[in-house]
Amino acid sequence: MKKLFATLLILSLFICTTANAQDVMFNTKSKKYHTLWCQWAKKCTVNCIKIDKKEAVKRGGIPCKVCGGG
Repeated sequence: MKKLFATLLILSLFICTTANAQDVMFNTKSKKYHTLWCQWAKKCTVNCIKIDKKEAVKRGGIPCKVCGGG
C-alpha cells in the first residue's frame, strides 16, 4: 500500500509539473509573445499561435512591452 501511495504521489507531482508549462500567444510575424491575458494577445487574431514560452523564445521571440511576456 505504501508503494502504491508513493507511486501515485510521484506521478501526481510529475503531472502537475508538466501542466505548469507557461503558454503564451506568439505572433509569428512580429516575433512578439504575450501572456494569455494581455490586451494585445486578445486583439491578436492573425499570425498568432498559442505555444509554450520556451518555444517562443527558441523561435526568436521577444516579450511584449506591456505585459512582459510572463
